[in-house]
Amino acid sequence: MNISNTASPQSKISADIKLSKKKSLLKDLKKDWQLYVIFALPLLYILIFKYYPMYGAIIAFKNYDPLLGILNSPWVGFEHFSKFIHSYEFIRVLKNTIVLGIYQIIAGFPFPIILALSLNYVYSKRFKKATQMITYAPHFISVVVMVGLIFMVLAPNGPVNKLLAIFGITGLNYMGEASLFKSIFVWSDIWQNIGYGCIIYLAALSGISPAHHEAAIMDGASKWQRIWHIDIPGILPTMIILLILNMGNFLSVSFEKVLLMQNSLNLSASEVIDTYVYKVGLLSAFPQYSYATAIGLFKSVVALVLILGTNKIAKKLGQESLW
Repeated sequence: MNISNTASPQSKISADIKLSKKKSLLKDLKKDWQLYVIFALPLLYILIFKYYPMYGAIIAFKNYDPLLGILNSPWVGFEHFSKFIHSYEFIRVLKNTIVLGIYQIIAGFPFPIILALSLNYVYSKRFKKATQMITYAPHFISVVVMVGLIFMVLAPNGPVNKLLAIFGITGLNYMGEASLFKSIFVWSDIWQNIGYGCIIYLAALSGISPAHHEAAIMDGASKWQRIWHIDIPGILPTMIILLILNMGNFLSVSFEKVLLMQNSLNLSASEVIDTYVYKVGLLSAFPQYSYATAIGLFKSVVALVLILGTNKIAKKLGQESLW
């Protein structure tokens, strides 16, 4: 009897709290419904195009037959993963993807930072705006147009070879040289996206208090000292977060650009995981849906491990992290 008497007030309080929270939620929804509608659009996009397709990933563990459907296709476990790891293409494809990813991060990561730091000390607003517009504009060029420009400029009878011929230097078929593929891919990507990446760092630099620079100038600090001791520590959290996010895309090099730049002469250096999956899963005479899905899932697992590892290292070093 005592137990029921003591439990009753508690359950009543709990019910009142739930009712109060429900009323508060409904009040917030009614008050800011426009914001929730705006939020619902990207949420639906993520749910429909990012999470729902994960259901189809189970065909990586099945011998998928379109006639039987996903659920009725027979299970084969890790057979497709084992097939990929033991295939003769595994080492070449994985090596090309990793080398291209490392090259892209090492070469591409510092340039937006350097550009942002340089523009931060430009006092001419006209020159600063012009530079930002010139470096940002290539970001809006589509991948197809960009690759077309690369082929035109680096063609055997293109402007680069014609310029070299003036100085008596024999030109090359640049797009046919496998050894040059990665450099052409990475440096053209840096040229196209350096301005876009610079904007993020300029925003981070604008958040640094001018008082720090004023104090440093009073103490006689040079521009290099201010950059090293004020600016870089100020944008370091942003740098770490972007590095972690870039590690997530480490194996997801630009599929469209690689595929468009690819030809039979540079295939040994340009075949990456994404293009291999595309050819195996869609272009082959007998599409291997399960095998292609297994390769894609393998890449996703490696990317997840890289994100977790980079995030953990950042936390141990006392830097900003995603979680």
